[in-house]
Amino acid sequence: MKRSARFAVMAFSLAVVASLVSCGGKGKTEVGATGRPRVSFMLVDYEGSPLTGPRAEAVRNRIAEYTNTDAEFTFVAYDSYAEKTGLALASPDDMPMVMHVEKLDLGILEAARAGAFWDLNEFIWDKEKYPNLSQANRNVCNNLMVDGELIGLYKARDIGRYGMGYRSDWAEKLGLSEPKSIDDMYNMLYKFTYGDPDGNGKNDTYGIAMCKYTGPFDIIQSWFGCGNKWVEKDGKLVPVHRTQEYKDALDWMKKVYQDGLIAPDWAVRDTQTWQDQIKKGEAGVFVDVMDGSRRIWDYFANNNVPSVADSSKVAGMKLVGPVNGKTLATDGFNGFLVITKAAKTKEQVEACLHFIDKMCDDEMVILAGYGEKDINYTLDDDGYVVQTTLKDPSALKAYGPYNQTQCFIPHMLVQAKPALRQTERMQEQLRIVKSNEQYAVFNPALSFLTNSATYATQGAILDQLLSDARTQYICGRIDEKQLLAEFDKWDKQGGEAVVKEVNEQYARK
Repeated sequence: MKRSARFAVMAFSLAVVASLVSCGGKGKTEVGATGRPRVSFMLVDYEGSPLTGPRAEAVRNRIAEYTNTDAEFTFVAYDSYAEKTGLALASPDDMPMVMHVEKLDLGILEAARAGAFWDLNEFIWDKEKYPNLSQANRNVCNNLMVDGELIGLYKARDIGRYGMGYRSDWAEKLGLSEPKSIDDMYNMLYKFTYGDPDGNGKNDTYGIAMCKYTGPFDIIQSWFGCGNKWVEKDGKLVPVHRTQEYKDALDWMKKVYQDGLIAPDWAVRDTQTWQDQIKKGEAGVFVDVMDGSRRIWDYFANNNVPSVADSSKVAGMKLVGPVNGKTLATDGFNGFLVITKAAKTKEQVEACLHFIDKMCDDEMVILAGYGEKDINYTLDDDGYVVQTTLKDPSALKAYGPYNQTQCFIPHMLVQAKPALRQTERMQEQLRIVKSNEQYAVFNPALSFLTNSATYATQGAILDQLLSDARTQYICGRIDEKQLLAEFDKWDKQGGEAVVKEVNEQYARK
């Protein structure tokens, strides 16, 4: 962390104590000129000139009336947002009440421990006051715990987003059904490679598409039951590379590579060409986010790519969640909102939470997502949203930036009503993603890692060491003895300390 950021945290810790002492922790909700409660936000400016345009005031007034809140916004350019955050933390009197945070890094962690943010555990689980926020996923909330305090409201992302998709027409031609087990999966990859799935008589296909981005291996590992980066074993949290299940997964992936079911140059292939391997008929299985497989399916449909099983039909993708009853869970969020000690009383905290909760109502989610009815969108005869100003950036600026105040709890824009008319492909994606939640495996150590001093400074290096060792082992560049030597190096470079720090916290939970 930059020295200036550390000074900011130190300055905050002193200033906030003085501020709280001076007000005694008591006071009324701050109100604006209209008599409504006032809350202030600091958010990211992604596109320039937010909340402008001829309809900006009308949208602002509608939100104020709906939420019974006067919200004030400061937007900061993305490139300078981290610096501005440090400056804000250094001056509690000038801080916004609510602030977007990109990630729980060392600076935010130290600020939390210095008392910069309110513990939201005592507020958000009240179902009467916060009917939306009280439905937050507790597993995801655990990722934002600092020393037992919930310091932020996560901005939701689908938990069950990870899975796999495969060319359904290839499977149909080869008589293959949806893979349920590890053996089923291997058999599909083998047949997609050597069974001439495209019927051209050439040995020019591979089972699975891969590139230098190795995230798919994390998903595949979950099929073997080794967990999500960490796993609970005998009452302790263990990094997955220390488990037999992890070794089983690596050996399976190594066999996939050795048996030629994956392109030999996968480790140097550019990520931008990844989906093209499926689109061009080079490979048949795509392991990543479900929307990735759906976008490939969209490509087939939009370009009328013929099915290899029946040329009168269009090629397709079958979306699958778990294999062997498991898939990887996402962290469940992308950024979060903190309520700072600029909200000096519980009443002010509740005013902030009331606004955020109301902004999660469908009416506000639709407003920030699609704009104003009959101005930015209309409804067709079936009640679906038809966007009319989608290609007008100036129209979007009047309402779009408000989505940064939304946590999308209990659901995302795509589930809000009224909705856009979804293709059958999108409907299938949404169904699978929702179904995946029951099979998705969380990382049980995530919140403890954010509180690990060693991981804060060494985490990126340690993670890269394991990722490189995995790739080298799969490709046969190192053997098992050398793999274990890399694991020993991980221990000595800080891994052993991380395990100790994580489990000290886990024992106290």
